[in-house]
Amino acid sequence: MHGEIDVLTAFALSDRLDALTARPHPDLMLDLRAVGFIDCAGLGVLCRARNRVLARDGRLRLVTESASLRRLLRAAGLGGVFELVTVPPRPARGGSGR
Repeated sequence: MHGEIDVLTAFALSDRLDALTARPHPDLMLDLRAVGFIDCAGLGVLCRARNRVLARDGRLRLVTESASLRRLLRAAGLGGVFELVTVPPRPARGGSGR
């Protein structure tokens, strides 16, 4: 995901996440590293996806390196609710001489 998760994008994102969480045991990793802004509608979409995943005995992870997202989750009472992970950066291509 990239850009903003807000009232303008929440409906389309919710539809997509509903489709991804429709089957038993969904295992989702949502990469939020390129997301610059999340409003309460966006948090609602993430909570809905989490609830759907848990109801189907699945797993939802949010990939983020953003301290501001972590603060937002804590301020919204969602600190510790989501599984937050970091992913090591990919090695640079080229330069190996191969």
